[in-house]
Amino acid sequence: MQLKIACIQLDIIYGNPEKNKQNAELEISKVVSESKPDVIVLPELWTTGYDLTRLEDIADHQGADTTQFIGTLSKKFSVNIVAGSVAKKTEKGVKNTMLIFNRNGEVIGEYSKLHLFKLMDEHHYLIPGDAKGLFTIEGVPSSGVICYDIRFPEWIRAHTTEGAELVFVVAEWPLPRLEHWRALLISRAIENQCYVVACNRAGSDPANVFAGHSMIIDPWGEIIAEASTEPEVLTASIDLDQVKKVRKQIPIFQDRRPSFYQ
Repeated sequence: MQLKIACIQLDIIYGNPEKNKQNAELEISKVVSESKPDVIVLPELWTTGYDLTRLEDIADHQGADTTQFIGTLSKKFSVNIVAGSVAKKTEKGVKNTMLIFNRNGEVIGEYSKLHLFKLMDEHHYLIPGDAKGLFTIEGVPSSGVICYDIRFPEWIRAHTTEGAELVFVVAEWPLPRLEHWRALLISRAIENQCYVVACNRAGSDPANVFAGHSMIIDPWGEIIAEASTEPEVLTASIDLDQVKKVRKQIPIFQDRRPSFYQ
């Protein structure tokens, strides 16, 4: 089964949800017209950036605005959208939440970032999620994780042992740790024998310069496509039959001995 993926590596405008939505809509419209992808992916916190101190004012209440906005676009263009993540305001606090939409504009998955990144003060302004990011897109068992999550291999494995063949990663990963980003993503693909689709942001904010380098990686750990540090759209087609072939050739999931891993 073939899927065409488009990662929109945005330069996010700090703390300006309306302008960021306008830019995202323009880019989505453009990529649908030019490439006709099956799945579009946006970066982490693409509506607000890391304007954490103002999240109480600019976060999306219950994710309602994002649901309406992206749902309308996915239905209009008949495309699946992994809508990066947004600051979702709940009764308990603000979560960093990924929403996934099918071609009919329906939410088919939701995941809130489990591991908060203290180096960027997330723990002061966000509350962590408490559930896995499993969903099915175009019939493909998939999962979504967010940025810092990729440093926890056991968290990715928790999804692939439940059948995920395609792992979406959305991020605002800083430039100084670019080589960690590349190495971690390649490792997660190899050790889980799955496709990894990683959409990072470009540009900078008052405190950080971001790495870009969105990547699409196959189950052997081969990089199919990689972006630069600049804003751009990264596209590639993936063959999901490869996952089963690789997992059959080197049957790591059958050879696991989890009783010894505690």
